[in-house]
Amino acid sequence: MIPNQWYAILESNEVKKGRPIGFTRMGEKMVAWRNLSGQVTVMSDLCPHRGAALSAGEIAGDHIQCPFHGFEYNTSGDCQFIPAHGKSSQPPRAMHVKTHPTQEEHGFIYLWWGDPLKEYPPLPWFENIDEQMVSSTIKKHWANHYARAIENQLDVVHLPFVHHNTIGRGNNTLVNGPVAKEVKIATGGYRLDLWVDNQPDQNQKPLKRAEMPEPTRRPLIQFYFPNLWQNWLSDDFLVFLAFAPIDDQNTMMYLRQYHKIRFPIARQLIEWLGGLGNQYILRQDERVVITQRPPRPDLENGEILIPGDYPIALYRKRRRALIDGKEE
Repeated sequence: MIPNQWYAILESNEVKKGRPIGFTRMGEKMVAWRNLSGQVTVMSDLCPHRGAALSAGEIAGDHIQCPFHGFEYNTSGDCQFIPAHGKSSQPPRAMHVKTHPTQEEHGFIYLWWGDPLKEYPPLPWFENIDEQMVSSTIKKHWANHYARAIENQLDVVHLPFVHHNTIGRGNNTLVNGPVAKEVKIATGGYRLDLWVDNQPDQNQKPLKRAEMPEPTRRPLIQFYFPNLWQNWLSDDFLVFLAFAPIDDQNTMMYLRQYHKIRFPIARQLIEWLGGLGNQYILRQDERVVITQRPPRPDLENGEILIPGDYPIALYRKRRRALIDGKEE
């Protein structure tokens, strides 16, 4: 994983008031729960007393209670009550649960994966997705590394083969460029912008990146490190993906289609049809992507990239720099 980043890991509606939820992210078993004011806490799903899962316990006011012996922990992970010692006793400081910095925005729960900071950077998000847009979500588990799933959404070469009867129709096998740019966000962080220019092969040579004209339209694909992606189809409609790392071999994907249609019947129809289409397209991708080896992609993993893979090479280079703690 890329350290020192905000990761979208759960949708807000997955964490209900009064009920803890257990899950795995970043290879670690975690529990999420809400206190009386609705604030979300994400911590290790492990009671330090005897190793029981806190997610099997209950919410006791502003505390989470271990199901084994009733130990209670606050939102900072500090033990506040040990029933066997009585209400007047002070729990030892060592009785502490690892707790992750957490923020909630855009219908997601974000987790900070990295070193604790006095001041954290802004949450990653696409500015074109505003409050005027509504969305529906498909949740999909893939049995592969999250970086493989991300690279699939930056891959312009696979479209006419994997999606020959859907988004890759037209037999546009020839890849011009592609044009892809890395953007340093003013508030910190990095984004990749990608323009797609594929066409049928009529025995002509594809244009090299240096021969491509400067784009005058907005990018079709954008990726915001560490795990957010969008297919910016129009100002009123787009497809969004959050890639939540479960562990090195599993990813939970949250696919949303955003639009501005609020009329109930039209909205339900659009979301139903879009949901069916998106699920079918994801299945087309999944069938191939989960077969890729090695499980985790990297700069030097033995693959021989071609010019059409430039967005993937750009992603791998920045990902490695972020892992190594290098800005440029």
